[in-house]
Amino acid sequence: MSQALHTPPSTAAVPAETPAQLAARFGLSVSGARPTLRAYVRQLWARRHFITAFATAKLTAQYSQAKLGQLWQVANPLLNAAVYYFIFGVLLGTKHGVPDYIPFLVTGVFIWTFTQSSIMTGTRAISGNLGLVRALHFPRAALPISFCLQQLQQLLFSMAALLVILLCFGVPVSLSWVLAIPALALQFVFNAGMAMIMARMGARTPDIAQLMPFLLRTWMYVSGVMWSIDKLTKNSDLPPAVMTALEINPAAVYIHLMRFALIDSFHASQLPHHVWPAATGWALLVGVGGFIYFWKAEETYGRG
Repeated sequence: MSQALHTPPSTAAVPAETPAQLAARFGLSVSGARPTLRAYVRQLWARRHFITAFATAKLTAQYSQAKLGQLWQVANPLLNAAVYYFIFGVLLGTKHGVPDYIPFLVTGVFIWTFTQSSIMTGTRAISGNLGLVRALHFPRAALPISFCLQQLQQLLFSMAALLVILLCFGVPVSLSWVLAIPALALQFVFNAGMAMIMARMGARTPDIAQLMPFLLRTWMYVSGVMWSIDKLTKNSDLPPAVMTALEINPAAVYIHLMRFALIDSFHASQLPHHVWPAATGWALLVGVGGFIYFWKAEETYGRG
């Protein structure tokens, strides 16, 4: 009886809590964990002022060391257009049969530059800003979107010079100029999607940034920047599949829409079939798809 009264209590060990259980009990979460898609969109919207301010600051600082300053925003695409005019318009003769060739060329160069620069800056959006990504907690999509917004702001500065060129070459002011607004809006969504796709790929493989100039140069040559796709497809024996690919090429679609909006001699008959649905489809496919593709790797950016 006395032995039973003096039996020591059981010393069986209580199972220790796992780190996950401890974190759940104290309300902790994984740093940089990917939120739900809806929450991610809300976070981006909450930081919309940061996105616009960051884009404006990057644009202002871009030419801060140059003596001509922000004039280079207009001078760069104009100098490119002058080089393309000499090589393609004069030496190769692509200007023959194309009314208002200089406005035609300058419009193509400006709109193509918007897409090209958005993709190039998007490719380095994460890999080139690792200090910011690792130091602060924010939705990483803010970076490629802000870089794309920066390129849109630069394009709007350039558009002032483009309108002067149009007027100097006798292109009249028209109500169709209003169509430039939805065309640019669709192109911006497309460019932002491409920037986010390339930002994720560039974060994983930084060497992609070295390859992109060659790929973009090839894309430019098949996008009708310096020559008329309509003229080529009507006077050549290209396979139908090739002609269709040239017409639905997204870069060419947005260039077509801007030329139709701004240049009086560029008629609706020169547009590809269903050009507005094609522009909208590309914007939704690449814009939404690129956003989801980028969001799926949110927790990996800045690590490793």
